[in-house]
Amino acid sequence: MNSQTDAKVGVFICKCGANINSIVDCENVRGYASQLPGVTFSICNDYLCSPEGLSQMREEIKKSGATSIVIAACTPRICEKIFRDNIEKTGLNRNMLQIANIREQCSWVHANEPFKATEKAKNLVKIGVNRAKTLLPAEGVDVELKQEVLVIGGGVAGVEAAYKLAELGFKVHLVERKPMLGGNMATMFTCLLWCHEAPGKPQSLNFRFGTFPACDCSGCTIMPKLNDVIMHPNIDILLLSEVKQIVGHVGNFKVKVLKKPRFVDEKKCVGCGNCAVVCPVVKKNEYDYGLSKRKAIFMPYQQALPRKYVIDKDACLRLNGQECSACLEACEFEAPNFEDHEQEIDLEVGAIIIATGFEPYKPRIHGYLGYQEYDNVITIMELERMLDKAGPTGGIVVRPSDRKIPKKIAFIQCVGSRDRKISAGYCSKVCCMYTMKNAQAIKEVHPETDITVYYIDIRAVGKGVEEFFHRTREDYGVEYTRGRPAKIIEDKETKNLIVRAEETLLNKITERMYDLVVLSVSLVPSEGSQELASMLRLRTSPDGFIQEAHTRMKPVETSMEGVFVCGCAQGPKDVPESIAQARAAALEAAVLLSRKVAKAESLNAFIETEKCIGCGLCIDICPYGAPIPIMTESGMKMKITEALCRGCGTCVASCPAKAIHARQFTDDQIFSEIKAALEAE
Repeated sequence: MNSQTDAKVGVFICKCGANINSIVDCENVRGYASQLPGVTFSICNDYLCSPEGLSQMREEIKKSGATSIVIAACTPRICEKIFRDNIEKTGLNRNMLQIANIREQCSWVHANEPFKATEKAKNLVKIGVNRAKTLLPAEGVDVELKQEVLVIGGGVAGVEAAYKLAELGFKVHLVERKPMLGGNMATMFTCLLWCHEAPGKPQSLNFRFGTFPACDCSGCTIMPKLNDVIMHPNIDILLLSEVKQIVGHVGNFKVKVLKKPRFVDEKKCVGCGNCAVVCPVVKKNEYDYGLSKRKAIFMPYQQALPRKYVIDKDACLRLNGQECSACLEACEFEAPNFEDHEQEIDLEVGAIIIATGFEPYKPRIHGYLGYQEYDNVITIMELERMLDKAGPTGGIVVRPSDRKIPKKIAFIQCVGSRDRKISAGYCSKVCCMYTMKNAQAIKEVHPETDITVYYIDIRAVGKGVEEFFHRTREDYGVEYTRGRPAKIIEDKETKNLIVRAEETLLNKITERMYDLVVLSVSLVPSEGSQELASMLRLRTSPDGFIQEAHTRMKPVETSMEGVFVCGCAQGPKDVPESIAQARAAALEAAVLLSRKVAKAESLNAFIETEKCIGCGLCIDICPYGAPIPIMTESGMKMKITEALCRGCGTCVASCPAKAIHARQFTDDQIFSEIKAALEAE
């Protein structure tokens, strides 16, 4: 440990423009610091994090021969790494730095008391100087980074991230639990290009529908990218697969993937569909939300990629002990394989990208909205499948009860959103937009349809979205009624629906009859995302989405180094934002792995083996999974995996044998701070 009498401490005080200096008398603090025992110099700078400030810092350290540094500035969360990197360039160990936060803890919280803020800043500097004298140099551990990446989720974000990494030369393992790629976007309806001019509307209003806001055909947009991914030599696609275990650390994650049987040889299947024609089993197609039928051997939907059939194990007669070979006899390539079985695949990767996407909210608990109680109450995703030319109704919106075209349709917004009593308090961001899009799509085909949108607030955010909203009202005649429906009642004879709602702008209760009601459901975390977060010890938001490391500065990083998140796994967002975030996650992973070797944090904990009693308490409480059991000659002991340890100190505080120590939070260091604090004037 540094001798406090031999230590040469340099003090830098950042004025941060007016942020600090307008409240805290920085020159007064500088003068006070220069008189503290062990301080070799004390300097003020307007912006210490600027190139000029960093340059001055390096020059003063070299000139003075300082052995440790105290920086009085803003929160270490913002500039700590910059300052550590900077002092390291002078030859000083990066751990010989102590930061005193005089912005958030002084000038900002005591803005009306400049004198007290200045005195507090002096005390914080004194505490920092005392601690700086006890700092120890430490070197981080070199970690070799495996040049492979695991992308979990084959939706639009996962596919984009996988493709970008593959193009950069990294081997990518793309894991998707469904039998096809594309996620929710691929199930949205395809190109509806109406060449005729709608009555009373200029030709400029006739355009293609699909995703929002450009209204491009979903299939035309995503299918070329899916084909690129399927054909890419650097991408290993694992469909019908789920991640079951992840252990390890940045640069060296060991992953177990369970691949379920497809019962169809993907190499032999050409997607002709002869097998499905002869299959005797018929059941509802869950990929069309029950609006169509499928066979036991099936393609989820017509434009699914890869274009390979799959056998439903629970529905197949042969796989349930009955005699049936219809599909095998019909296939000239002998693609059906009833001997297929589960496989456990072991992967070793350097980084992980979570792109598990979202699931549409299932409004079964909304009894008053009649979903799954009344035939003609459907969700927006069911409507999307209807509008698909290749979907269950051939692109025509019909009532499920009688297959008639509805003349009056109601959209109900925020089903599952903005209501914590029922589901979630957050806004799903896209519900208003896809309602506008689908309302226009219906009006293009059936201009006479009467459409009403019940809303709380219309949130038309983004480029061109406000204009899109006005177009639906002014050019297409869609009615917007502000108010949340309280109840839906079905007419037993006609199956029509009476919507009872409070119209807040008119301050009255209304009842209107509709042929069809569409629930604009929210976006919720996908199935298994919570289990995945627990596996990786990641933080999640109160609503279950993966929590990013920092909302503004680290939007795709997570609390686990080497693990990134993108798309709707991080929170509700539209397709362009998902793609942008996927590219950001791919870039972060590529930057990390391009180093080949990374240096782990040196502020980690360490265990005195002779004191360790092997109780394992540290394993249970560590949020990063750093402690691991090892067998020694004297029995079971614990060891810290330095590449995983983040130096939080939880294990240090809980160890009953006091065998664990934090490198830069030793008892001597903490007591030196306490002593200075008690001596404060």
